[in-house]
Amino acid sequence: MNPLVPTATPSPSAPSAPSTPSTPSATAAGEPTVEEQASALDEAQDRILNPCFPGDGSFCGRLRAWGVDETVARDLTGYGVGLLQIVVIVAGGLLARWLLHRAISRLTEQIATGEAGIGRWSRRSAGAAAPAVLDAGAFAGERRAQRARTVGSVLRSTTTAGVTITAVLLVLGVFGVDLGPLIAGAGVLGVALGFGSQTLVKDFLSGLFLILEDQYGVGDVVDLGDAVGSVEAVGLRVTRVRSVDGTVWYVRNGEILRVGNQSQGWARAVLDVNVAYGEDVARVRELLREVAHEFTEDEEWRHLVLEEPEVWGVEALAPGAVVVRLVVKTVPLEQWNVAREMRQRIKARFDAEGVEIPFPQQTVWLRGEQPAPAPAPAPTPARTP
Repeated sequence: MNPLVPTATPSPSAPSAPSTPSTPSATAAGEPTVEEQASALDEAQDRILNPCFPGDGSFCGRLRAWGVDETVARDLTGYGVGLLQIVVIVAGGLLARWLLHRAISRLTEQIATGEAGIGRWSRRSAGAAAPAVLDAGAFAGERRAQRARTVGSVLRSTTTAGVTITAVLLVLGVFGVDLGPLIAGAGVLGVALGFGSQTLVKDFLSGLFLILEDQYGVGDVVDLGDAVGSVEAVGLRVTRVRSVDGTVWYVRNGEILRVGNQSQGWARAVLDVNVAYGEDVARVRELLREVAHEFTEDEEWRHLVLEEPEVWGVEALAPGAVVVRLVVKTVPLEQWNVAREMRQRIKARFDAEGVEIPFPQQTVWLRGEQPAPAPAPAPTPARTP
């Protein structure tokens, strides 16, 4: 009894009246309240629906058979089911990720080694020069392997992200989290990020297709518009190009509208040789053909030439010379070295054969001026006998 609360003492002369409960919770001694009765009813119903006694075959019954208290056994059963679901989700996610990565790795390795259809299609699409170009050295194989492994890395990262997000959502569902608002919020956030990062998404998609279609690779000499030079790195967002003077250009893949690759598959050295109008063009063509044939027989240079050089003939009648064109089909990235060596040999042969290579000449006429008078001849001294 709380001493701070006054209590009414019944008078001895007046009999005390039977007390009545003032609230539903105040009942006669030993009688349960309404709340207790409802709780007992729920507990009995739960016991009927979810029995937990030794020998019933359930996990809770097994715990009871091992001597665990019923309340503890029920709590462990409730938490155990959730933990088991989480373990199954995590294990399934890891298994799915391993299977997807294994399939992607096998496919990319087949593409890299040329066993898959993409490698065979590349050989067919290259035409007659495929055996000489694609199968002659390791250059094409390295390009194909690099492209396949880059795409495989992107696919593996994408599958990992997808499996991880799915597993996290399923685990949150086990904990009773309402996924509807969460998914709706993620969708709104994705739309907002999509609008804010359109350029970034465009760069990544363009980079993926650049690599997948093999438009260029590391080591190629390309013309990307403002940037012309050798490709040093190809990423999903940026391509790094170094020009001939050493300038490094960083070009966003989404801004590349055209690609001129000067070293894919095979190359061609084009030489325009100027000769004087007084020279015999047929003789000049024969000399060029001889020089080109000797070049292809040279042990130092023959491995760079794919086909017999061709003299196409007179390309132009320039103001000061007749232009005769000679072409040499070479392996990639060697057309400039071949052209330099050919020019040196042509110059030496023309000098030996007396073929004139003209140089620019100009005649200047001055109008409106009187010609300067000729100087008077000096007097002849008289001879003395």
